[in-house]
Amino acid sequence: MTTQKTLSPRAWAELLLLSAIWGASFLSIRVALDEVPVMTAVAHRVFWAAFLLWGYVLYRGLAIPRDPKIWLGFFVMGLLNNAIPFTLMAWGQLYIETGLTSIFNAATAIFGVIVAALFFADERLSLTRAAGVFIGFLGVVIAIGPENLMQFDIRSKAQIAVLLGTMSYAFAGAWARAKLSHLPPQVAAAGMLTGSSLIMVPLAIYLDGWPQLTLQADTWLAIGYFSVIATAGAYLLYYRVLSMAGSGNLMLCTLLIVPVAITLGAIVLNETLSSRAMVGFGVLAVGLLVLDGRIFRVLRKSH
Repeated sequence: MTTQKTLSPRAWAELLLLSAIWGASFLSIRVALDEVPVMTAVAHRVFWAAFLLWGYVLYRGLAIPRDPKIWLGFFVMGLLNNAIPFTLMAWGQLYIETGLTSIFNAATAIFGVIVAALFFADERLSLTRAAGVFIGFLGVVIAIGPENLMQFDIRSKAQIAVLLGTMSYAFAGAWARAKLSHLPPQVAAAGMLTGSSLIMVPLAIYLDGWPQLTLQADTWLAIGYFSVIATAGAYLLYYRVLSMAGSGNLMLCTLLIVPVAITLGAIVLNETLSSRAMVGFGVLAVGLLVLDGRIFRVLRKSH
C-alpha cells in the first residue's frame, strides 16, 4: 500500500523539479523524432543513461550483482520499464500531441493499482481504490473520445499504443517489487537500463541502420536531455524524492508532469488540446486523488 508523509519545503522543491524534468521529456522526444527514427531514439535514451548510471554506481562504490538470476531480472525489467513503453510512447508521439501523451502517461498509476492487486495480497482493491480506478478509467475514455475507441485510424492507434506503454510500466512496477526490491535502487536502475540497451541497440541497428552522427544541433540537445537529464538524472532524483516524500506523494508527480508537457507543447510546437482532453485529464486527476485517499483527507480537514 502507498505511504503518506508530510512534504517538507525541500521535498516539494525536488518533487516539482522532477515533474518539470519529466514533463519536458515529452517535448525533447518529439523534437528528436523529427530527425531520428523511433528505435534509434529509444536506443540513445537507454544506452547513454545506462553508461552514466554505471559511472555513478562505481563512483559510490556500490556492489555490482553477479548472480545470473538478478541479471535476468534486469533484462525483464528493461523490457517492461524501458524498451516496450519508451518505444510505444515515442511512436505514439508521432501522431498525437505531447500534452495528450502526458495525460495518458498519468494513467500509469491506475494500471499499477490493478496489476498490484492481481499479484500482491497486501494490495487488494478496497472500495475507495476501486472507485479511484473507475473514475480514472472514465477520464481516459473521455480524453480518447468514445467514438475513437470504435475506429482504428492512425491517431486512435497512437493513443492505444501510449496506453499500452503505461500498462507495461505497471507490470514493470510489480516485477521490480517481486524481483529487484532487495537491491540498491541506483544499481537496479543501471541494470535495468543495461537490459533495455541490450534489446534496443541491436534492434535499432537492424531496423534503422547505424546511428547518424550528422544531426541538427537541436536534435543532439534533445537526445542529451532525454537520456542524460530525463532518464539517468531523473532516476537518481526520483529515489531521493521517494525517500523524502514517500510513494503516496509521488502520485502528485504524475499529475504535475501534465501541465508542464501541455505548456511546452503549446509554446514550442504550437499544439492545442481539445477541451475533451482537458476534461478527461481533470476526471483522471480526481480518480488518482481518490485512489490514494488524498481527496477524502482534504474533505475531512475542511469540516
